[in-house]
Amino acid sequence: MSTAEVASEELAEIDPIVDAERALPYDRVEDYLAAITVIRSAAVAYYAGTDLELDDAAYDALVARVAATETSHPTWATTDSPTHTVAAGVAVSADVPHSTPMLSLDNVFDVDGLRAWAGRLDRVLGRPAGGYTVEPKIDGMAIAARYVDGRLTQVITRGDGRAGEDVTTQARLAAGLPQQLTEAVTVEIRGEVFMTDTDFARANELRTAHGGQPFANPRNATAGTLRAQDRAYDAPLSFLAYAAHGLDGVDAQTRYSTLMAYIGTLGVATTAGSVAGMPLCPTVEEAVAAIEALGERRGQLGFGIDGAVVKADSADDRELAGSSSRAPRWAIAYKFPADTRTTKLIDIVVQVGRTGVITPVAVLEPVQVGGVVVTSATLHNFADLVRRDVRVGDRVFVRRAGDVIPEVTGAKLDERPLDSVPFAAPADCPRCGGEIDRSQKRWRCTKGRACGAGESLAYFAARDAMDIEGLGDKIIDGLVDSGLVTDPADLYDLDAATLAKLDRLGDTSAGKLVANIQASREQPLSRVLTGLGVRMTGRSMSRRLARHFGTMEALCNASVEQLQQVDGVGPERATTIAAELVDLAPVIAKLVERGINMIEPSSPSQVAATRAEAPALPLRRADGAPMTVVVTGGVPGLSRNEGNEAVELLGGKSSGSVSKRTDLVVVGEGAGSKAQKAEELGVRVLPAERFAALLAAYRAGDTEAVAEILA
Repeated sequence: MSTAEVASEELAEIDPIVDAERALPYDRVEDYLAAITVIRSAAVAYYAGTDLELDDAAYDALVARVAATETSHPTWATTDSPTHTVAAGVAVSADVPHSTPMLSLDNVFDVDGLRAWAGRLDRVLGRPAGGYTVEPKIDGMAIAARYVDGRLTQVITRGDGRAGEDVTTQARLAAGLPQQLTEAVTVEIRGEVFMTDTDFARANELRTAHGGQPFANPRNATAGTLRAQDRAYDAPLSFLAYAAHGLDGVDAQTRYSTLMAYIGTLGVATTAGSVAGMPLCPTVEEAVAAIEALGERRGQLGFGIDGAVVKADSADDRELAGSSSRAPRWAIAYKFPADTRTTKLIDIVVQVGRTGVITPVAVLEPVQVGGVVVTSATLHNFADLVRRDVRVGDRVFVRRAGDVIPEVTGAKLDERPLDSVPFAAPADCPRCGGEIDRSQKRWRCTKGRACGAGESLAYFAARDAMDIEGLGDKIIDGLVDSGLVTDPADLYDLDAATLAKLDRLGDTSAGKLVANIQASREQPLSRVLTGLGVRMTGRSMSRRLARHFGTMEALCNASVEQLQQVDGVGPERATTIAAELVDLAPVIAKLVERGINMIEPSSPSQVAATRAEAPALPLRRADGAPMTVVVTGGVPGLSRNEGNEAVELLGGKSSGSVSKRTDLVVVGEGAGSKAQKAEELGVRVLPAERFAALLAAYRAGDTEAVAEILA
């Protein structure tokens, strides 16, 4: 499973994201820590230049909730919180230390937030600030360019803010970052490498001409180009400077605007010299006006921006205000509202999910929104589709706001074709022809999961569920089309002779697949629950339910009130889970008849029942409470999810972040900053190989080996 999928699942199991400016604190420390895990994963993808896991709005909202939680529950705060560290969780592939840390910026999202920041700055200074500059906030790759006697000697990426990656060779491509300055000065210039709209179009032409897939967005293209070592083509890049450090012969009291004007005379492109400009604003109200003017020109600059950066212009103000561990107090990023673009609505298709939910989806002409090329977008539900009145052929508005999935918000009615017709919602289920339940906003096929048999079977067989190797989509389609399988329980009635009659399967492959299906009978209850796809649950919640109740029988007999005793289950989720289990009862009964394991070995009840035969749970504290364990890097023979499952099997509680409350950190190949954090905090570290041996010893009942490994 990809990091993006992991992040999506983590997000699904914590409270919904809200707008950053209206952030509410989390009620549970587990949700707070889960949010930090998602933020850290998204930060890694962002700074590495891979596909975005969260758009800016979702990322900012999640950080804001973490900050609000730390205000309400200060004892929960971790030392590696994104509110305290720069680029938390980002691993540095090449360790080139920065001369001074490359700090992040705090964010505001409206004029009230900007005014509040300016008021705080005035209070820190003990007087009104001596004016501000306003410049564009470019979404590219931050770099530090070192010049010695006027010659470019090294270019380093931002990395984790303390050290970065040497990209000197590739950075020569960036227009605005000269190899030789006009004066023989020694200076470190910091700024943003990015792609203009023209750069991005040319980069994709070159990439596709050489047999590659188009870049997803300009930032990915920029990151990939900066890191490319042996690419057969050179994609164009641009650079704009926004800071200078260690400039020989320049008065330390030079105003920021004066300093950047001088940098421009050296031949370096700056934000001040760009089409966006850098107006000087004596008051915060003039800064507000400058930001509004920049926002109005946002789509006409020729390059993407997601906000403005406001800085104190006076060197005295900057020195007196200082910085926190992650951001200067004399600067702030004003984030613009979510990017909204227009494109043509080519078609409206109706999709049926694995639980029978029927959803309209917009098919769009490709358009770049929020740094991602969008070709489809949600239309939410049929009532919403009618309310918005969007039609095939319309020019529609598309945005990516607090949700990762793009949405269509409306149509440009003045450009609607004269021959357009309203969308006709389906009268019957488009997949099976069955009746549609329209009693709720989200329509559903009355056959439920039986309608989506193929998707349900694929989900059941997935690696993180029942892990049935060899049961791919083509075979599932054949089984469903031939009527051999209608639900997961039918899989266990298959024999090799029957399977061998399907396309793509011979006798040997059929035999192996039957063996794999039969072997999955022994998977623990948590895997069965994951495979059944109970709504409002995921892998983590399935494990919690399985550990709490121990058996499928106890879980199915649990009341809504009893379900709420499980960590993370509130009234709405408990009601949905109870209803889902009733709906799944026939399938569960068939699975029981076929001998599928319905017990969670690591549940408290099962441990108590087998205490005489099995070693004591090794990952328990002296008081019997589960140890908090973080697994970072690869564990031999285990996937990421299996590593977390192993922690719980051994009696521990898996966590995604290291803090003073962590009892143990399992460190494997590819471990990043979590291992370093464990060392800094004095948390015990266990090599991944020994953790794998511990798991094997526990499963074998070898008490002496378990004790020896943990000694």
